[in-house]
Amino acid sequence: MTLKALIVDDEYPAREELRYLLTRIGDVEIVGEAASGKEALALIGALDYDVVFLDINFPNSNGIEVGEKIKEMDAPPFIVYITAYEQYALKAFEVNAVDYILKPIEEEKLSKTIEKIKKLKVPAASKAVFEQTPVKLERISVEFNGRILLLDINEIFYAYSEGSYVFVRTFDNEYITKYTLNSLEERLDPKLFFRCHRSYLVNLSKIKEITPFFQGTYNIRLADSKNSEIPVSRRQAKGLKKLLEI
Repeated sequence: MTLKALIVDDEYPAREELRYLLTRIGDVEIVGEAASGKEALALIGALDYDVVFLDINFPNSNGIEVGEKIKEMDAPPFIVYITAYEQYALKAFEVNAVDYILKPIEEEKLSKTIEKIKKLKVPAASKAVFEQTPVKLERISVEFNGRILLLDINEIFYAYSEGSYVFVRTFDNEYITKYTLNSLEERLDPKLFFRCHRSYLVNLSKIKEITPFFQGTYNIRLADSKNSEIPVSRRQAKGLKKLLEI
């Protein structure tokens, strides 16, 4: 399968480097290049592309705004952001970007992104169905000390909601994310993450022990630095035992 690609970056050397890497990886036909958001939208409107590699900062425009306009199109191409700026990651995933790659580009990372797009690509006749299904996340964006960080999903032990906030716990840190628990449940691998309680989503691979609690409920103890304990509701207990074969 060969993907038809559009490269969008206002700097020619950056476009040249990406073109070179994509040529090395293969299975990508670079059909067009654009140096501005306006030019990119015109090209996308004139020709069907499978993927758009999109920078963030342009003179007189913003790559996120361009992504929002692409998302509103009929049968939009996949979006991959390639940028030197970490702080736009959250907004990038809000426009359903497939990936967010930081410069300098690592060829291995780019190659994995291409493989991911090839797996996601479906025949044109069923594209409309796919577009209603959010892309599964491999990383999520979180806030920490005024910065946006990208966490690999394997770093996550659990996520929980408290009031109007959602927190993500890793081995020894806790972060705020703008994802809701519902959206995380929907977009994380269901074989790995389980909604054990209306306020908790747990990484099954991080469970240390499970103990009965009260009237069919359970408590999960995790293998993080705090040996965190989270509840399993009676309603979800059966599903958890089935997943873990206990």
